[in-house]
Amino acid sequence: MIYLGCDHGGFDLKEKIKKWLVRWGYSFEDLGNTIYDKDDDYPKYAFAVARRVAEEEFSGRKYPMPWKDRPKGILCCRSAAGMVMAANRIKGIRAFATSDAKKAMRSRDHNDANIIALSGDWLEDYQAKKLIKAWLSTEFSGEERHIRRLKMLDEYDVSV
Repeated sequence: MIYLGCDHGGFDLKEKIKKWLVRWGYSFEDLGNTIYDKDDDYPKYAFAVARRVAEEEFSGRKYPMPWKDRPKGILCCRSAAGMVMAANRIKGIRAFATSDAKKAMRSRDHNDANIIALSGDWLEDYQAKKLIKAWLSTEFSGEERHIRRLKMLDEYDVSV
């Protein structure tokens, strides 16, 4: 399942992404905002998507599981930065923002990113499509060094 979220700055892009996902045969759930609201706040939608991805990802399933069968999220806002900051506060989430397909692929094969954030202001449709396709089609490498680094992220306690 792909969980979608956006604020006003990413609303138009998210609506296009929904059409692309249908065309490409992916299942998705829109967690909002489901209407354009110029006064909405991105953390609400980033948290909703991140919680769903984390809950489903760590619900006792046996890994490794192919990427196509794992939960994932796509977030959209003006810059994509705020969405990533919010989503990464949820344990187990590895969200990133990019405007480059090679970086999108690297986020998957090296970092096992489970959420991608896209800019509603700075991406053309063809760029967004290319990024999403690259990200959705790239498996995590499973290399020991990458697993070790992800474990370090998961074990780090950010309490002060």
